Amino acid sequence: MVYKEVFTFNPFQENTYLLWDDEGNGIIFDPGCHNYEERKIITEFIESKRIQLKYCLNTHAHIDHVMGVHYIKEHFKVPFALHPKDLPLLNDAANRAAVYGFPAFQAVEVDRFLVDNEVIEIGEMKLKVLFVPGHAPGHVAFYLEEQGWLIDGDVLFRRSIGRTDFPLCNHADLVNSIQNELYVLPEETEVFPGHGGSTTIGIEKIQNPFVRA
Repeated sequence: MVYKEVFTFNPFQENTYLLWDDEGNGIIFDPGCHNYEERKIITEFIESKRIQLKYCLNTHAHIDHVMGVHYIKEHFKVPFALHPKDLPLLNDAANRAAVYGFPAFQAVEVDRFLVDNEVIEIGEMKLKVLFVPGHAPGHVAFYLEEQGWLIDGDVLFRRSIGRTDFPLCNHADLVNSIQNELYVLPEETEVFPGHGGSTTIGIEKIQNPFVRA
């Protein structure tokens, strides 16, 4: 069985997801924990469940989604994976942190580059990487077909979509990603976005005011 926990971190109210299986294999997605208190919360949870983290996977590299990557990577000794097209955003993270008045961003190296349509298998967890650019040039989503779960970062939200007014965003790409990569998934697929509550593909195809099926 695969379990899921969501933590909402930093002033942007970013959702950090943690998945683990019965054997204790764990994956963390988009760690946004940006201070001691938030890092303590997630560390104590991981330790209390006796989870052995195997990967830190990021949907993209906007500052609110990477503020905890250095800590997670160093504290738990896990590899960090990102799509190569998001390297410019990761390399600019220190500047973005300064703009928003956050503590100095600690640079982090990518250990593994994600590839469109690759399948990552860790214990009972099997994730397909979907390339969904638009909100970020190297944005990806992680689809767990067996569980019917989609961790999609800042692409599709409950009754909304990701912003495209940041540098390197592209609205046409975002709409294309949603229509051709996400809306083709089973309608009962649960969507777990980078901000706010969950939804389903079926609901968004009908009710999303920005991108209809």
